[in-house]
Amino acid sequence: MTKVEERNQMTRGEERAHGYFMRMALSLAIRGGTAVSPNPKVGCVIVKDGQVVGWGYHKRYGGPHAEVEALTMAGDRAQGATAYVTLEPCSHHGKTPPCAPRLVEAGIRRVVYGMMDPNPKVNGRGLEILASGGVEVVGPVMEDRCRWENRGFIRRMTLGRPWVTLKGALSVDGTTCLENGKSKWITGPLARQKAHLLRAEHDAILVGINTVINDDPALNVRSVDGDSPKKVILDGGLRVPLDAKALKDGERIVFTSTDAPKDRVEALRDMGVQVCPVPSQGGLLDLASVLSALGGMGVNSLLVEGGPRVLGAFVDRCLGDMVSLFISPSILGRGLQLCESFEIEGMENRVHIRDHSIRRAGNDIWLEGCLACSPAL
Repeated sequence: MTKVEERNQMTRGEERAHGYFMRMALSLAIRGGTAVSPNPKVGCVIVKDGQVVGWGYHKRYGGPHAEVEALTMAGDRAQGATAYVTLEPCSHHGKTPPCAPRLVEAGIRRVVYGMMDPNPKVNGRGLEILASGGVEVVGPVMEDRCRWENRGFIRRMTLGRPWVTLKGALSVDGTTCLENGKSKWITGPLARQKAHLLRAEHDAILVGINTVINDDPALNVRSVDGDSPKKVILDGGLRVPLDAKALKDGERIVFTSTDAPKDRVEALRDMGVQVCPVPSQGGLLDLASVLSALGGMGVNSLLVEGGPRVLGAFVDRCLGDMVSLFISPSILGRGLQLCESFEIEGMENRVHIRDHSIRRAGNDIWLEGCLACSPAL
């Protein structure tokens, strides 16, 4: 930034006020959920003389942005007011006109922003427009929290892939299913309900072909409110049954090898399934290519519910960002481990989980945290 002053020195009163209203804007941003993808989640609160006169959030992709919603509510009261925005106002034409000029035109006196927009089309340009228009720019404020809520968008903008959450259910001795493949049900009803909540919070859900054949999952959202995610299946040989539950409805994507049977490809495409050939690596589909393709489709967040082989492959290639593990207080004995295909030679090579939390989910334990190998936001 050349014309924008980054305000790191604030009085205690200013800091408290900025934090209070930015938390309010964040609570609004979160409401957008997956409906806004591939856009980021954004909330905006307009304050004048210490009172909120307008607020809004980005509700759905293609709809009005948060700033526009807030300005519409504020009307003439926006003149001389302060706008708190979780993300730098946009400066480019997309599905809607840019927001930074709208804030200037409305007579906003000051904009307090949570984080800069990592989109190369913006990345400081929105702040420059505000400053050039005589608007005082303050920020970033609560940047870590703002970045966390848009971690999927940041991943896609900076690395070209979605934020990847690895989800698993296992016993205390690490078993995810018996040797005969049976796994229903390791955890209790509340843990399974929380797992459906995870589905509703992600743009897409991914499983391997063995999970489809053995469990025939619908891969939709049940038991909680929320939209079902895109369904992604890894199937190098296109063995997926055409009557599989996962293929019945919704947006369906099957990744396969470049030499997959052409008749099977056509049969799936006739059903409206998107078939994407990608290179193979060591007998497995190249996961980096899969993630890159999903990023190109606008997927900000991906929930991997695959079996032990798929989960192990993501860990082995350091392509997971976060784990969400439901641990049953039971012992299953011999069976498949959580990351069956992942193997290390020494304790120094183990993959650590940082910033983890441990909660109860009924009678089960719910552990979440970021993988140490996940790139910093």
